[in-house]
Amino acid sequence: MEEDLFQLRQLPVVKFRRTGESTRSEDDTASGEHEVQIEGVRAGLEAVELDDGAAVPKEFANPTDDTFMVEDAVEAIGFGKFQWKLSVLTGLAWMADAMEMMILSILAPQLHCEWRLPSWQVALLTSVVFVGMMSSSTLWGNISDQYGRKTGLKISVLWTLYYGILSAFAPVYSWILVLRGLVGFGIGGVPQSVTLYAEFLPMKARAKCILLIEIFWAIGTVFEVILAVFVMPSLGWRWLLILSAVPLLLFAVLCFWLPESARYDVLSGNQEKAIATLKRIATENGAPMPLGKLIISRQEDRGKMRDLFTPHFRWTTLLLWFIWFSNAFSYYGLVLLTTELFQAGDVCSISSRKKAVEAKCSLACEYLSEEDYMDLLWTTLSEFPGVLVTLWIIDRLGRKKTMALCFIIFSFCSLLLFICVGRNVLTLLLFIARAFISGGFQAAYVYTPEVYPTATRALGLGTCSGMARVGALITPFIAQVMLESSVYLTLAVYSGCCLLAAVASYFLPIETKGRGLQESSHREWGQEMVGRGMHGPGVTRSNSGSQE
Repeated sequence: MEEDLFQLRQLPVVKFRRTGESTRSEDDTASGEHEVQIEGVRAGLEAVELDDGAAVPKEFANPTDDTFMVEDAVEAIGFGKFQWKLSVLTGLAWMADAMEMMILSILAPQLHCEWRLPSWQVALLTSVVFVGMMSSSTLWGNISDQYGRKTGLKISVLWTLYYGILSAFAPVYSWILVLRGLVGFGIGGVPQSVTLYAEFLPMKARAKCILLIEIFWAIGTVFEVILAVFVMPSLGWRWLLILSAVPLLLFAVLCFWLPESARYDVLSGNQEKAIATLKRIATENGAPMPLGKLIISRQEDRGKMRDLFTPHFRWTTLLLWFIWFSNAFSYYGLVLLTTELFQAGDVCSISSRKKAVEAKCSLACEYLSEEDYMDLLWTTLSEFPGVLVTLWIIDRLGRKKTMALCFIIFSFCSLLLFICVGRNVLTLLLFIARAFISGGFQAAYVYTPEVYPTATRALGLGTCSGMARVGALITPFIAQVMLESSVYLTLAVYSGCCLLAAVASYFLPIETKGRGLQESSHREWGQEMVGRGMHGPGVTRSNSGSQE
């Protein structure tokens, strides 16, 4: 026995120190290392430094913890081949969503001329899609929290695909109105792809990856315009609707490869399925699984609206609802204003021009020309700088300050439009404003899945998306109806709304920069990152988390 103890004392004890930012608590970050003191074993440790983001060698993966959480496993496995595949698949969902939205600006004038529709029916064709999205966003979030992220996403995609193709065969206006409304109902579930995506991403890569996924939105809108240039003159709008559903078809086929979220499986008590998913990801990434036993979270009621209004999340929910409302209200309002301002030349031309007394014929129509398509294309391209700027500042300033900054710059550009400027300066101001309001939207998509726990994450994102659709429904009455009365009042409404949204962003109670995703609503926010690995009795650690 003494000889065995002597041999044990001769074995080297290895401690790891990461050279970069740790995913553990602030106390751990300060010390930069984690030690295990065992009585009878020498305290001299041989230090091995690991580069930032480098995986722990397989033989030493999780050498001291006898339990681990999904967050630990996701961080240990890191970003690899699995996440690259998931990025492309999630990007396809966003691309399909963008194409279904962009087609509204192409389909409406075409049907206006072809079916001789009055203006109110053309406007209703666009509004009914937003009504469908608004009414379904909370429902899809509830389904995703109750029955799984993959289940909700598959149903919403198949729903959108079916009614999207069916709408191409609509014989009359009433049919296409109903079918496009049902398409909007399905599109309301597409944002749940971000929930599933975020739950598979390690902390350091989460913000960048979610922002880069937004590039697929811009790609989708550009692709839709290019597709319309070639399809509309020869094949017509029915073929455009069918071909626009191709990304949805690809996603519907490939989404069966998707695993269910391991975080959701653990929360619902399905430990074996969660471990199998994590092992699959580790195998694809060529990384080791943490040693020990996966902790099963306390099973909770999932997808309950009341959980969004607990004392800990009440203000977060209310402020986020207003932030998402302001984002969509200002974004789509700017899109509508851009057309009006370009046609008039500048703000002063709109405010000073006199309306003709004679009534306009509501059936007068013009088909979109090649120049119109090019204007749509150039306007869409302005979103790419917004992605790049947001990508650069979101991990430097944090999520809250990034959203606040984007709203402030949009408000400032809106106020500058009060000045009578030339066409070039007008174009520059509109593009800067659109870049930053789209950047604010992207930052909100990063922040929202991070701030809610797994039990209500999909529902939280769904309700926020629903509030955004309310803003999109209201904004035509400001950007088009109010504009006829006073262009300055219109600009003041958008500027004032975004200033209030900037204040709301700044006063959000929780900053999620550098934090892990919260698993349980019964823990204090971020406790998974502070109190992990405290489950082994009889082991004294140098890091200062509280024991349960």
